[in-house]
Amino acid sequence: MTRIIGTVSKGLRAPIIREGDDLVEIVVNTVMNAANAGEFQIKDKDVIGITEAIVARAQGNYATIDHIAEDVRNKLGGGTIGVIFPILSRNRFAVCLKGIAKGAQKIVLMLSYPSDEVGNQLVALDDLDAKNINPYSDLLTESEFKHAFGETKHVFTGINYIDYYRELIESEGAEAEIIFANDPRRILDYTDVVLVCDIHTRERTKRLLRKEGARLVLGLDDILTESVSGSGFNKEYGILGANKATADKIKLFPENCNDVVRSIQEKIKEKSGKTVEVMIYGDGAFKDPVGKIWELADPVVSPGYTDGLKGVPSEVKLKYLADNQFSHLSGEELKQAISEYIENKKASVIDDMAGQGTTPRKLTDLIGSLCDLTSGSGDKGTPIVYIQGYFDNYTK
Repeated sequence: MTRIIGTVSKGLRAPIIREGDDLVEIVVNTVMNAANAGEFQIKDKDVIGITEAIVARAQGNYATIDHIAEDVRNKLGGGTIGVIFPILSRNRFAVCLKGIAKGAQKIVLMLSYPSDEVGNQLVALDDLDAKNINPYSDLLTESEFKHAFGETKHVFTGINYIDYYRELIESEGAEAEIIFANDPRRILDYTDVVLVCDIHTRERTKRLLRKEGARLVLGLDDILTESVSGSGFNKEYGILGANKATADKIKLFPENCNDVVRSIQEKIKEKSGKTVEVMIYGDGAFKDPVGKIWELADPVVSPGYTDGLKGVPSEVKLKYLADNQFSHLSGEELKQAISEYIENKKASVIDDMAGQGTTPRKLTDLIGSLCDLTSGSGDKGTPIVYIQGYFDNYTK
């Protein structure tokens, strides 16, 4: 009988993970218990996704604002620091900002506008047009920005991030000055010590500042790259990808992720005889059509994955084949012709007309986004995702 169902993504409920828990054992037991209960049959090329949050929690990868402040003082001098291009987020940046401010005498906070890097909007483009303000060239002070646009609140949370970030800085004893610009070099009119806070464009920002003569330039990925007074750390990403744990503590992006996924893969193989793929995922890479927010506030979608998840898909458009090469066929003849085409397709179909429009993004970005949407970010209680049929096609 022909199989009707293609890709299936299931969220698996797991115990609440605590610091020091054997995460590998918990994940393996959760998957095996679900399989033994008849929820699914484990097959080769199934995918297990584990949210980065429970990996970091099991590792105890936490840091306080005091840890951040100590590292900021040691690396940036503790005087006036330009903090540029942070995202607008209570969860992602607010606690980090408190730590940074605690390690400085003054913060010159430069916000990008009309929105931050991931799409959180400060002001609408139409309002910029109405005021004849060019965000690519114009620098605005806080008073100029508020005179032009009044009180601005986030479309979803209702937070006035300008006031909120000012209050956070001042609550830690630092002086705050807020400006708005999109050219990172404009910060050098205020200070030559800069902490770069953008995520995916950080290397360009650092390069421009150094070329312009900044005395000291670091990024969030340079803070807590090693333990400070017993803190957690991340060698590669620092405090990029951090999340709020408490009012004064962050959970950092997890470490040693490839060791974790390989261990899970090996144990599933021992217990089931099947080779599954395993990945750790954070934010998905997709954009909200209402708030215009690009979800990816993590430095990468997946910080660790098994070898079978490397690369990009090689797929063809069924509708293109049906409308072109095989437009004269229908029914079983059409199905057979398309199946034979798929079975004989090239390893890469990027230059093939039938492959255009399939957007060959990285597998980990695609599957990680599926995992993030499946598990959600709230109270579903499914930090493990089990995916079947992802690598199947029309011929299977």
